[in-house]
Amino acid sequence: MHRCLVTFLMLITLESMSQVPGQIKSYALRLKPHQDVKKTLMLFAKENHILAGCILTAVGSLEQSNLRFANQANSITRKGHFEVVSLTGTFGPGSAHLHMSVSDSTGSTLGGHLMDENLVYTTLEIVVGDLTGIEFEREKDSTYGYPELVIKPRPKKKE
Repeated sequence: MHRCLVTFLMLITLESMSQVPGQIKSYALRLKPHQDVKKTLMLFAKENHILAGCILTAVGSLEQSNLRFANQANSITRKGHFEVVSLTGTFGPGSAHLHMSVSDSTGSTLGGHLMDENLVYTTLEIVVGDLTGIEFEREKDSTYGYPELVIKPRPKKKE
């Protein structure tokens, strides 16, 4: 019975998803020492006209982390040497929803919302995807009042 219910719920979920038209255009970036992770990503997105971006993978180190933890108003800045063990999320023109996890020299790991002032130590290698058939916007969601992701078809280019 339980297996049938799970299968049924999976089918409902799959049927409610729509296929994203287009392709993924990918970019590889290397951030250098002292660069701000979020500011650099947002500038790269603007310069490359990325309307629906996502982080495919990232690896590197920070000399300063600045993360906002779940349901907190303010972020926590820590100085030291940190390994980036995860960076994930979506971004579009002027907005981003990115999460990062970092570990310290003891292996203790913290994660949260990526804020400005996360500064690269030696390197940060990032692969970015641009979903070419759609664009991301953020609109206030009435449930909790936060600006949440809205996915729209990308307008066709006039020829």
